Amino acid sequence: MEQESPTARQRRLWDSAAPGYDRQIAFFERVWFGGGREWIGSRACGRVLEVAIGTGRSLPHYRAGVRLTGIELSPAMLAIAVRRAAELGIDADLRDGDAEELPFADGTFDTVVCVLALCSIPRPTRAVGEMARVLKPGGTLLLLDHVGSSWPLLHAVQRLAERGTIRAAGEHFTRRQRPLVEAAGLRITEAQRLKAGTVERIAAVKPAPGQGRVARSANALGHPG
Repeated sequence: MEQESPTARQRRLWDSAAPGYDRQIAFFERVWFGGGREWIGSRACGRVLEVAIGTGRSLPHYRAGVRLTGIELSPAMLAIAVRRAAELGIDADLRDGDAEELPFADGTFDTVVCVLALCSIPRPTRAVGEMARVLKPGGTLLLLDHVGSSWPLLHAVQRLAERGTIRAAGEHFTRRQRPLVEAAGLRITEAQRLKAGTVERIAAVKPAPGQGRVARSANALGHPG
């Protein structure tokens, strides 16, 4: 029997989770990620790509005038997002897509968004690199996710918990998105760690040609983790 790829496994797992996802995540979004989607929506502008749009929970938080494209690996999750967009009267281009192989040309979007997805994408480094690739120079990457805590004891608990969650659902608790953004050559303009450092919000800008070296130096000197 042919072995299931990590991407195919995640598609299968999210398809299975889709019917109950909104009900299950609602509590965590209130008490753990509260205000996060609003934070993202208030900063997204122009032509926007949401990577791993899920069931479309960010849709109500985008400002008028945004031209939204969303991709989602799971057909079952995507179907819910399409229904939600229709109910909200939002004209969005929602389609199947893999965060690790974005089907768009370089420099297509003014803003790229990814919410609560890098924790389970099999190759997050590749996914962030793809997000950076499709951003226009001067464009903004906006990320919200749970990450490894800045409290050592809690971080140890997360590491213990993910021994089970990685096997069961591909869910990582100790990943950190900021190093991936910096490695992709983006300049961090806003960074917040909340809830004992377990929640991270990041805004980063793609430098114009010729500014990459300066941007990386600025990150190294001016932004605490």
